[in-house]
Amino acid sequence: MTRPSTVGELRKSGYQSKSVKQELRDNLIARLRRGEPLFPGIVGYEETVIPQIENAILSGQDIVFLGERGQAKTRMARLLVELLDEELPALAGCEINDDPFHPICRACRIRLAEQGDATPITWLPRDRRYGEKLATPDITIADLIGEVDPIKVAEGRYLSDELTIHYGLLPRSNRGIFALNELPDLVERIQVGLLNIMEERDVQIRGYKVRLPLDVYIVASANPEDYTNRGRIITPLKDRFGSQIRTHYPRRVEDEVAIMEAERTVFPDDGFKTVVPPYMKQIIAELTHLARRSPEISQRSGVSVRVSICNYENLLSNALKRAIRLGEREVAPRVSDLEAVIASTTGKIELETLGEGGEEKVLNKLVQRAVLNVFNRCFSAGELDDVLSAFQRGLKFDVSESMPSQEYVRQLGEVRGLQAATRRLGASDPASIASGVEFVLEGLHLNRKLNKEMQAGKYRYRG
Repeated sequence: MTRPSTVGELRKSGYQSKSVKQELRDNLIARLRRGEPLFPGIVGYEETVIPQIENAILSGQDIVFLGERGQAKTRMARLLVELLDEELPALAGCEINDDPFHPICRACRIRLAEQGDATPITWLPRDRRYGEKLATPDITIADLIGEVDPIKVAEGRYLSDELTIHYGLLPRSNRGIFALNELPDLVERIQVGLLNIMEERDVQIRGYKVRLPLDVYIVASANPEDYTNRGRIITPLKDRFGSQIRTHYPRRVEDEVAIMEAERTVFPDDGFKTVVPPYMKQIIAELTHLARRSPEISQRSGVSVRVSICNYENLLSNALKRAIRLGEREVAPRVSDLEAVIASTTGKIELETLGEGGEEKVLNKLVQRAVLNVFNRCFSAGELDDVLSAFQRGLKFDVSESMPSQEYVRQLGEVRGLQAATRRLGASDPASIASGVEFVLEGLHLNRKLNKEMQAGKYRYRG
């Protein structure tokens, strides 16, 4: 069916205008009836954040997300675009996407009066109805709302004429969604301008007022510490946001692992078979969860999910590098590969105090604790008594980051209890067996059941 191309054709088609909040509400209701998720791919918010967002949209309320970095605030704002209609009619050539039946800018009203039903329209896809701005102290009213265009004044228009305005990002998001990240970083006079748009529906530029009843759904984000700190944000603007929604980091290790898997950078396999044992994924996620509870790490700046993602990527890269150098086709990360996460963690956390050893010492302790916690969830007391008995009889086992997987398999042949433990971990190929052996031995060492010493570039476990 041919889409209408003029105001007259649109009117004959029976099209009914509705506000962007009504549009979001209608499409959310349709999605809920179909049983579809609001934010596919967002993990860990199903019972906390998402129900609050649904309530806000059904109530027609603007939203401010409060949360530390790496809590998917911006991603959720962008995903709200999926609740808009696929296409929307607007007057052709309009800077602020005017409604063909109810234009608000003077230029469109004049054109509609002159051309009537023959006025051409255009169809906007949903992705063009989203605007976003990172708030910084140097943002001006011109950036956000608009400014007098000197070229239009030079063409002969009066300075106070509405037609001289060059609109900013917010008016250009009319009939759509506008996201403003880090709201408290806006200086007060810009916050007042935003308040005028949200409350009074007018714009004040260069000392004169322009009535501009914008139809825009506003989503803001802020760090809780800045947002609640008196003086960083004007109270009337806080009051204008209908819902204040607190985001959070994943509360379960399983959710952290799911995010790591979904967000990591994936490259072609290049002929390698990569198998990541579940316990190695859990160690990476557990490390992040421990960092979020550690008194030695600043919790004001937060420990982002990006820490888990980057650590996971570096762990896999270190394992791949070993396989390339040793000519192996199977790739499986080991406990000895965990040293690779230091580089991807130190730049993303802040210590409360700089003690002796600094970040690396703190992280090494957290890595050991993560391995210990995951090991104790995998094995209970007494399950590895056969392994300990072998070491008490004089067994020694060498491990190394650069040791071939077949060497682990050879040493494993001497310890039946260790063979059973690796099978329980799901290890079948040599690379997975090597990973399982290191995990079991390190877990026993951290439980103070085995000694571990450095010898000739290798670690040796003994009774």
